[in-house]
Amino acid sequence: MKELTHYLFSVNMPYSECESLYLGQVKHVVVTADTGERIQVPSINVRKFVDTRGLVGRFRLTVDDKHKIQALVRIA
Repeated sequence: MKELTHYLFSVNMPYSECESLYLGQVKHVVVTADTGERIQVPSINVRKFVDTRGLVGRFRLTVDDKHKIQALVRIA
């Protein structure tokens, strides 16, 4: 059975900085979880959360014991 780990973090990236996510110039977004751990998330996983404000919100990332992303959801 896979053990799941959850990370909570906030992002406030303006829309003007998000273009590089779509152009493939940025492969990963590095965030700092509430625990202080730095987490590298592939850009493809965060693109769906970009809106007119940019990449903004509070998120929960769930990974398995091999650090494979199981879920990434905006919680606020």
